[in-house]
Amino acid sequence: MTRSLSADQVLEILRSGVMEEKGLLPYSSNHSFLVTVGDGELMAPAVYKPQRGENPLWDFEWGTLCKRETAAYLVSSALGWDLVPPTVLRDGSRGLGSVQFFIDHDSEAHYFTVNEDARYVRAFRQLSLFDFLVNNADRKSGHCLVGADGRIWAIDHGICFHTEYKLRTVIWEFSCEPIEPGLRADLETLHTQVAARRSALRQELRSLLADGEVAAMVRRLEYLLHTGAHPAPIPQRRNYPWPPI
Repeated sequence: MTRSLSADQVLEILRSGVMEEKGLLPYSSNHSFLVTVGDGELMAPAVYKPQRGENPLWDFEWGTLCKRETAAYLVSSALGWDLVPPTVLRDGSRGLGSVQFFIDHDSEAHYFTVNEDARYVRAFRQLSLFDFLVNNADRKSGHCLVGADGRIWAIDHGICFHTEYKLRTVIWEFSCEPIEPGLRADLETLHTQVAARRSALRQELRSLLADGEVAAMVRRLEYLLHTGAHPAPIPQRRNYPWPPI
């Protein structure tokens, strides 16, 4: 995660550390705060999105966006792809909200500036599948960060996991291409973890999402495994987010 902290250490700090607000982040659709979380010795920067700062949406139940952010991290982690920074749901300075590790990144770099860089092709292939799986309605180019650690990180998953098809993304260049064997194996492992109704991961997801939303995710996962191909845009639908960056 960082040179000094492991992912497990970051998660523990995010869950139990003392939160101190540093300021409101600009240009966010919902209230997002830059915070530090820690115990005085171990500190981590994070983005705190309180439930009560969420703006109402017609198609997503109010107060659920922070839970969806957390569920996206669980799926990313279970796949072993670690696309989403460590994220927890907890009470903070403004009540219940998601708290996500802040990624130090190049503010000028995003999907459209690096998508042809061979170093990131695998990560974007993963992200193509991940966004279909979580039914991401808003994969903008700027939601793909190039971290100071040289990795691609994916953020902003508040409007995911709807039961109806909502996928809007800028990542379509892999459409209809076969899913690589290694990525397929990761999807199969995830299916083993979530298909069983009493599995630990499924229970965690059910604590964050409606039962129908979890079931719909499993069906999307099974669709990927059945077709063996990256998703393609559907004609006559809005397949791209706006603005795209």
